[in-house]
Amino acid sequence: MSKRLYKSYDKKISGVCAGLAEYFGIDPTIVRLVWALFTLAGGSGIFAYILADIIMEESPAYVK
Repeated sequence: MSKRLYKSYDKKISGVCAGLAEYFGIDPTIVRLVWALFTLAGGSGIFAYILADIIMEESPAYVK
């Protein structure tokens, strides 16, 4: 069975960083810090976050 990348229900903004952390099996805080560094280093993190937010699906386990 293959793993799927989903937005996480453990979200701060939209669940992208926590979803990536769940997929790779690491702490979401580390992903959020790396994402913040990319954003501060040139702004590419903002574009990548918006793109990932549009592309990634909500987790099927997430019930609104």
